[in-house]
Amino acid sequence: QSQLVESGGDLVQAGESLRLSCTSTTLSLDQQAVGWFRQAPGKEREGILCLPRRGQMFVYGDSLKGRFTISRDSAKNVVYLDMNDLKPEDTAVYYCAARGPTDFCAASISAYRYWGRGTQVTVSS
Repeated sequence: QSQLVESGGDLVQAGESLRLSCTSTTLSLDQQAVGWFRQAPGKEREGILCLPRRGQMFVYGDSLKGRFTISRDSAKNVVYLDMNDLKPEDTAVYYCAARGPTDFCAASISAYRYWGRGTQVTVSS
């Protein structure tokens, strides 16, 4: 059973926006680093953004910078991924993951201990 649950994936048109949510009934998401990742068909899973327990977000790659943002609502125990100006190449399964008992994000995807099952985002041209 996954410790994290993603939601909000949908079929949208290019240029539209989407908000994904990551929740947990077993983990306090404000007590650890939480990241968003994605995996497109035939490609490796890649990191998008991570929010540490404290401090500024960690950006895995510059290509998405400015279009995607990450935020946390501690009262609701939710971490969001806001995606703007979506492009067909953003089509992928999006996952959230938590590191476990540590405050910091990690460059390596394998450092994330808890994963959700993903939510599908499809962007049509």
